[in-house]
Amino acid sequence: MRAARCLSAVDSHTEGMPTRVITGGVGPVPGQTMAERRHYFVEHLDAIRQFLVNEPRGHPAMSGAILQPPTRPDADWGVLFIEVSGCLPMCGHGTIGVATVLVETGMVEVTEPVTTVRLDTPAGLVEARVDVSGGRAERVTLHNVAAYAHELDATVDVPGIGRVRYDMAYGGNFYAITPLSRLGVPFDRRHKDEILAAGMAIMAAVNEQRRPEHPTDPGIAGCRHVQFTAPGTPGVGAADAGGGAVGGGTAVAGGAGGSGPAGGGSHARNAMVIHPGWFDRSPCGTGTCARMAQLHARGELALHEEFVNESFIGTHFTGRLVAAERVGDRAAVRPALTGRAWITGMGQYLLDPTDPFPAGFVL
Repeated sequence: MRAARCLSAVDSHTEGMPTRVITGGVGPVPGQTMAERRHYFVEHLDAIRQFLVNEPRGHPAMSGAILQPPTRPDADWGVLFIEVSGCLPMCGHGTIGVATVLVETGMVEVTEPVTTVRLDTPAGLVEARVDVSGGRAERVTLHNVAAYAHELDATVDVPGIGRVRYDMAYGGNFYAITPLSRLGVPFDRRHKDEILAAGMAIMAAVNEQRRPEHPTDPGIAGCRHVQFTAPGTPGVGAADAGGGAVGGGTAVAGGAGGSGPAGGGSHARNAMVIHPGWFDRSPCGTGTCARMAQLHARGELALHEEFVNESFIGTHFTGRLVAAERVGDRAAVRPALTGRAWITGMGQYLLDPTDPFPAGFVL
């Protein structure tokens, strides 16, 4: 066997969405901060991302995380998040996957009933509190970077659709949020091609006409996610959503997404369209954080109220807003989010020096 590249990985999925955690084979990326390392990775090492997420080793919805030594003393590990859309500042489902892998492989010191893992990400320090039983990660509660509503009731002209009204919110990435009902399309996977096409068209219009930029980090800019919302569904108790509640109370998710059912169930659903043209399989971690920030800005979700978000495939995250903060000159909130991940495989990904597709391919 010959290999010009050999990367060790532990594969997992978080509520349906894959995270390929790279545990070996990528040395420290240059940079004094993880944000600088992300910039360097994008400029000089993107072939590694393509090698991992593109076919034949990946697929059109592949996602992953590359472990790094931290750049700050209060973190256990540094992380670069990768997916088919690029190298992300932050990834919620990926953080849950990383924390699960670190605990179940013993790459952090494990304590029961809770192991706290601090991760140095390009968006800032995030904390993952892992509920552990018998050495197994039962669920993960992510305390994310601050989230905020960037714009409310913004509009763009979308070719083939017309004028679209949406809210732009940040939860570690930017999200254009709008009810799917505004397009007259049902929340139904049988209409996935129509939903995907609409999301990509709206995304292009937003980036052309109202491209967002983070108020304190100009390296975080542009919209690569369109979150189509719908009313929630009954039949899922809060204790079952994302493996358990992280706060008391009941949220009412109206406004840009509709009201959740009384007495339990998810408070909202979403079909998350992501560049360059795929759906998030999970409820989307940073997208759920952005959604909670948007609802809070509209007066529809108070601090410490529970919010259960449902994915396009019916899985759930449970979140709450734990504190009011500021991001630059913007009012912001600190979100927490609970979900589950499962390890699906371990292995090494090899590149034969004669392989005609050293960075994989996209069909």
